[in-house]
Order: sequence, then structure tokens, then C-alpha cells
Amino acid sequence: MAVTSSGTAVVTLPTDTQILITREFDAPRHLVYQAWTTPALVKRWWAADRGEVTVADIDLRVGGSWRWVMVTNGGFQVAFHGEYREIIPNERIVSTEVYEGVPEAEAVTTMTFTEQDGRTTLTLLVQHKTQEHRDGHINSGMESGMQTAMDLLEQVAVSLI
Repeated sequence: MAVTSSGTAVVTLPTDTQILITREFDAPRHLVYQAWTTPALVKRWWAADRGEVTVADIDLRVGGSWRWVMVTNGGFQVAFHGEYREIIPNERIVSTEVYEGVPEAEAVTTMTFTEQDGRTTLTLLVQHKTQEHRDGHINSGMESGMQTAMDLLEQVAVSLI
């Protein structure tokens, strides 16, 4: 596996079409899950200090949709949306993910929340349709923003204790 990570979240490329992100949080999994699935809480971490989240719509049910939009500090709008395929509260979410700037590059993301001794390990497996789409995702500069967002996600989860 190639390792591309430089921050606290570990990013690996298990196959030509996958991205695997693993991050440990100093908070119980129900709070990390809550911070990921509650619109008001998503608005506190997802922009990663690079702008403001203007939309955090979450219809958390199988067949429900989600859409998150941020306006960057430079005034550029970044939007993602998808549909929930599987939900096991506090344990697992499977959903599609579409970056609206490249709508043909839909991916399927499987999030798994596991807890041990009050700490949560979050794994995100992003399954792209092609290596080109996977590489585009990796080369988009997503990692630095994701690292900051994960740090803020941890802060939000800890604040709920």
C-alpha cells in the first residue's frame, strides 16, 4: 500500500480505485457519529478553517440524501452530495459521494466507527469507479483540508462530552 499521508489521519491507496482514510479520535464513537451526522455540528468542522459551510443538509435514512456546501475564503463554492445506502447508527454509514464540480466521478464511501477504551477509530473507504477518478480525488489537494477538518471534527466531538 502506498502511504500519502502527512497528518494525523492516515491515507492509503489499497487498490487502483480506492482511498482509505483512518483517523483516531479521543472521543466515544456515538459523539464522533453525532458530529458527522448533525447539520449544526457539520457546519463547525467541515470547512476546515478554509471558508464557511453554507449548506449541511442531512436526511439520515436509507434512500435519504445529503448535501454539504462551503464557500471558501476566496469566494469559491465547493459542493458535495450523495445518497445514503446503509446506516447502522454509531457504527457504519455507506453513501454515494459526488463532488459537484466533477459530477461523473461518483464514489461510494463506507464509514466505519469503532470504539475501544473511549476512543474512536473512523475509517473511510472511498471506492471510485476508475483509477483516473481516484487519482483526481487524491490530486485535488483534498488531504490538507481533510486533515484540518478531522482535527476540528475531533474538537467538536470532544466538546459534546
